[in-house]
Amino acid sequence: MGIGTGIFLIVVGAILAFAVRDNWEVMDLTVVGYICLGAGALAIILALVLNAQRANTSHRAVVERRDEGTPPPAI
Repeated sequence: MGIGTGIFLIVVGAILAFAVRDNWEVMDLTVVGYICLGAGALAIILALVLNAQRANTSHRAVVERRDEGTPPPAI
């Protein structure tokens, strides 16, 4: 999940929590909206943390050097 998915979940959750006033016998849409809001916030936080870790990587280049005056090792 990325930042876009988190934003989508927050938008859907806000619509369900604050704009829809309908209850079914089996579920309350307001509670579903709050759950979506929480899941969206968690998705955004996780995406930001993972992107920050990905940006802190370092790369090393290994360069092998051979001196011209030294003979190769005997096998």
